Amino acid sequence: QVQLVESGGGLVQPGGSLRLSCAASDSIFRFSAMAWYRQVPGKRRELVAGITSGGSTNYADSVKGRFTISRDNAKNTVYLQMNNLKPEDTAVYYCNVVTGGQYWDWGQGTHVTVSS
Repeated sequence: QVQLVESGGGLVQPGGSLRLSCAASDSIFRFSAMAWYRQVPGKRRELVAGITSGGSTNYADSVKGRFTISRDNAKNTVYLQMNNLKPEDTAVYYCNVVTGGQYWDWGQGTHVTVSS
């Protein structure tokens, strides 16, 4: 199974920025559409941003214009640049494939807290 390791979260003030990284353990990554998801306790996990193997991107309306997803297939890594962060962006962020079927095993996620 592919292992996913997220990093880059932390505590940031409103209006601040963070860059998240997610490294995959298998080169199948480069053929896979990937996404960043986030989850708040008590709520369903939601897709934040997605990127195809060719680099086409899509975003949830709540983050359009503020977040940018990118990938480096040579490093089996997907990134999420988050700017102008808001308190409502506080969540645990995960990466995984975009799928209508089977996800890869979920990583531990990375915590993002936006607070003054």
